[in-house]
Amino acid sequence: MSASESSGSVVRRILLGSQLRRLRESRGITREAAGYSIRASESKISRMELGRVSFKARDVEDLLTLYGVGDAQEREALLSLAREANVAGWWHSYTDVLPGWFQTYVGLEGATSLLRVYEVQFVHGLLQTEGYAQAVVRRGMPDAGPAEIERRVALRMERQKLLVTERSAQFHCVLDEAALRRPYGERSVMREQLKHLIDISERPNVRLQVMPFSLGGHAGESGAFTMLGFQESGLPDVVYLEQLTSALYVDKPEEVAQYARVMDRLQEEGPNPDETRDLLRGLLQLM
Repeated sequence: MSASESSGSVVRRILLGSQLRRLRESRGITREAAGYSIRASESKISRMELGRVSFKARDVEDLLTLYGVGDAQEREALLSLAREANVAGWWHSYTDVLPGWFQTYVGLEGATSLLRVYEVQFVHGLLQTEGYAQAVVRRGMPDAGPAEIERRVALRMERQKLLVTERSAQFHCVLDEAALRRPYGERSVMREQLKHLIDISERPNVRLQVMPFSLGGHAGESGAFTMLGFQESGLPDVVYLEQLTSALYVDKPEEVAQYARVMDRLQEEGPNPDETRDLLRGLLQLM
């Protein structure tokens, strides 16, 4: 099974959940009533409709019956989607170091066609060198042993394949200059990281911009965020906001649009990719 297939299972889970929600709402059925029909709670229905849990074929069949979906072809299409949605992701082997709330994001990240991010604290994970990633993990998890650190770094390196496969996602990244001024690891690690940013920014699917201190205040005042866009029809753009022990997924169109406007402004106001490479070369000379 390829990484794209396993990542796509997350997208299918969300697509199926959204279709079940539309069917339920069109029939005027409450989540509580839907939960009762499959011997589950209202919160279980909510998690299913958000694509946060796997689907049992029996539950999907019972819900389709409750929602009045009698057409055999339509039922089979949705049941097939449920089977595909339950495929385990490549990251399943990393569950020992991968929080449950982050597994959904890794799946979405692997299935996205356009990833737009703004980062303040450090270089984004998809752009980190192995040495820099090790320094970040050590700083963030001082009690972690060498084996756990290596596992976490290996996971991060595996995620980076998203940018270099035949069907690479478009990756637009805006880094605040603070992320480059804050050292992680030895000077040699930071030099290697800056060189890597210059190199990878030359890839046709990568657009890298750095917001310099000299620009003063800018549109990214609310902090770091990630926007994920998908080719699949019916799947809306999602904004991912990471917290210390959990994450928030924003998919209301009006709220996503606000983040999109901020990202547009950051890209318009900041130095273009060529100017960014010059800025990175300047920082490299100071190292």
